[in-house]
Amino acid sequence: MAIESHDGAMDDVPQETPPARPDAIPPGTSGETLLDVLRLAAPRRRTVDDHMFRAGGTSFRLQLFTAPERRAVAVGIQEEDEAPSLTNMAESCAAAVWQQHCPEQELPPVWIERQLPGAFDDEPDFRLVTFDETEPYQVHQPRWHTISAEQIVCLIGGPVAEDRGEGYVPPEPAPEPELRFEAIGLWRMARPRPFREECLSGGRPWWRRWANLVFPQRGGRSCCWHHKGDWHRVNQTALAALSRAQAEGVKAREMVSYVHEYAVAVGVSEWEQEVLRTLYSLGDSIQLSGDGYLSNGFINGQHRVQAMLDTGVRRTVVLRHTWPDSPAR
Repeated sequence: MAIESHDGAMDDVPQETPPARPDAIPPGTSGETLLDVLRLAAPRRRTVDDHMFRAGGTSFRLQLFTAPERRAVAVGIQEEDEAPSLTNMAESCAAAVWQQHCPEQELPPVWIERQLPGAFDDEPDFRLVTFDETEPYQVHQPRWHTISAEQIVCLIGGPVAEDRGEGYVPPEPAPEPELRFEAIGLWRMARPRPFREECLSGGRPWWRRWANLVFPQRGGRSCCWHHKGDWHRVNQTALAALSRAQAEGVKAREMVSYVHEYAVAVGVSEWEQEVLRTLYSLGDSIQLSGDGYLSNGFINGQHRVQAMLDTGVRRTVVLRHTWPDSPAR
């Protein structure tokens, strides 16, 4: 089986914009569902297997499956400690693959991502990402759906590699900081500036932020994933698990599994379990830039912090990188 390898360079890619596509997903529509994508099942051939594809400032293994007159299917696989993560860079990574490898297609490739290791080290955690809006070589408003390895095999008509591959070149080792999770009051954080869902706009006045603290909002809303459930219960569980883990000496890299077991034991919902995983995953956790206070901003987590502010949450969990020579705070 011939495999075409590409180095991911953007400079040699033709920049000609194709004509408007009548079957593109226009702004304001609801986008595709998992069922829509599974209806595209057909035998495809793996024409690209690039173990170090680079886009959006990150790298990942790219497998591209194509067939004549069929929409391409792209599978991106990334180690947990590669950053930025595929999840955070979904739009730019999918758009780069579209432009570089299938620019003649009217729609972007079906986009599937996997972050290694699995969320709870039990089974592959592939996720289908659909986009509510597309235009030539641009995609917007991503939505994530669970998709199994078996469903991917049916979609492409053959096997898909589930690992990072032997061609993965780890970055040069850098001095290792100490990783630790700690509780922090949201009032100490910089103002988040989310860039996806409109309902998460960070442009609310200061008095609304304080009103949410006085009159906290519980329950969920249907506007987006971030507003779907009860952030108060999520953070109560997260903080309780952190306190217990610290007393037991649990390391930061073990926290995602530890908190999952704790969450199942106390009986939280599936959405709350998913949110707790993001809070304690080294790749998805809330991380603050600089010392993390007031004016320094975010490395990761603006959408979740804004959703917490919208419901009046007071404290949450962040991941700290502490260097050996860092002064004590």
